[in-house]
Amino acid sequence: MHFPKDFVWGAASAAYQVEGAAQEGDKGLSVWDTFSREPGKTWQGETGAVACDHYHRYKEDVTLMKGIGLQAYRFSVSWPRVMPAGTGAVSAQGLDFYDRLTDELLAAGIEPWVTLFHWDYPHDLYLRGGWLNPESPRWFADYSEVIVKKLSDRVTNWMTLNEPQCFIGLGHDQGCHAPGLKLNRAESLLAAHHVMLAHGLSVQVIRAHASRPARVGWAPVGMAGVPASDSPEDLAALHQHVFRVGKGFLWNNAWWGDPVVLGHYPEIGLRTFGNDVPKFTEAEMRTIKQPLDFYGANIYGSPLIKATPDGGYVEQTYHEGFPQTHSYWEVTPESLYWGPKLLHERYKLPIVVTENGMSNADWVSLDGQVHDPQRIDLLHRYLLQLHRAMAEGVDVRGYFHWSIMDNYEWADGYKQRFGLIHVDYPTQKRTPKDSARWYTEVIRSNGACLQR
Repeated sequence: MHFPKDFVWGAASAAYQVEGAAQEGDKGLSVWDTFSREPGKTWQGETGAVACDHYHRYKEDVTLMKGIGLQAYRFSVSWPRVMPAGTGAVSAQGLDFYDRLTDELLAAGIEPWVTLFHWDYPHDLYLRGGWLNPESPRWFADYSEVIVKKLSDRVTNWMTLNEPQCFIGLGHDQGCHAPGLKLNRAESLLAAHHVMLAHGLSVQVIRAHASRPARVGWAPVGMAGVPASDSPEDLAALHQHVFRVGKGFLWNNAWWGDPVVLGHYPEIGLRTFGNDVPKFTEAEMRTIKQPLDFYGANIYGSPLIKATPDGGYVEQTYHEGFPQTHSYWEVTPESLYWGPKLLHERYKLPIVVTENGMSNADWVSLDGQVHDPQRIDLLHRYLLQLHRAMAEGVDVRGYFHWSIMDNYEWADGYKQRFGLIHVDYPTQKRTPKDSARWYTEVIRSNGACLQR
């Protein structure tokens, strides 16, 4: 068993989750800076003000990445660190951090993969309406231009947005993430439309201003599923589930992926949402649909899908005692088979697994090491299923483990540990876990060790 020789093995992070230095220099506030300070919004009132202090410790962290053998590091840029008010003046100090990080990665032989937006929206722009403001797509395009002009002489791989299902669904519909809004459906769909316009304009900016040929994608949630059996009925039900638009209306693939790749909203969504669908023009849809080089997908777990006699389906409950991670997500390795397979079949683009991993109950043992056999076993199972999809012809170009190090997990604060590297937050001491050493062998052998 082997992966293609040019397959990319990496790990990922996000600015607000690791950088800290929340008020360093002239950095502006993000919606996560303000939301996390509100009582009761996050686990034990924890914030990302310090997080992993990656802003000051990036050289140490890149050295650890090199020790693991990472070929690529996916990081995001903090919009308000670079443009404190979201528009207008650019912070030379903030921009310089990403300039230095990029150089440090390249010197270590690690390819930087840049995500332009991973949830830390500028607070000043939120006060001007945020994603509900029709000017918001242009704001994002202008910010994208600043980053691309600075880094594209060295950065080839770009992602516009990370998980719009989450930052709109959790942040603007359910209100449990920043900025903590509970919009009605029409308002949420309008914000979502502006997000997709922002994506399209950002892709145009990258293509127009990149100093070298760019590979461009995005990183939505890859909603997957596991069929209850291999019967034709259950397989058809799985496909129906993966591309449904209905209950939990923002938690789907098609409402987001179809406009971005196919250039139109899915008919089932237009029927379901009716008058709540925002007014849009054909020109806007052409802006949203820009040529992409890959389709990113953040995939962790999946529901169990069973066909019903009426041609529909139900999400079945897994059996009692079914394996779960520390975050209570079911362990479903087949997610990395069905997710990439069905997304590739629908959108005809190469797939990059832009996030995959697990939260585990990790701590430093008496021997000074962090033993996380559950993570190793989970990753082993998931990567075998990803290879299964590739062996059947699914074009998968890379895999990014979430995350490179334990970090601030949004509303869960520091409760969840997803990292290959353990972080003791009071001291900021880093300890590579057993899984980091295991991943080193996966990378070194290009996946061949997985068959042992």
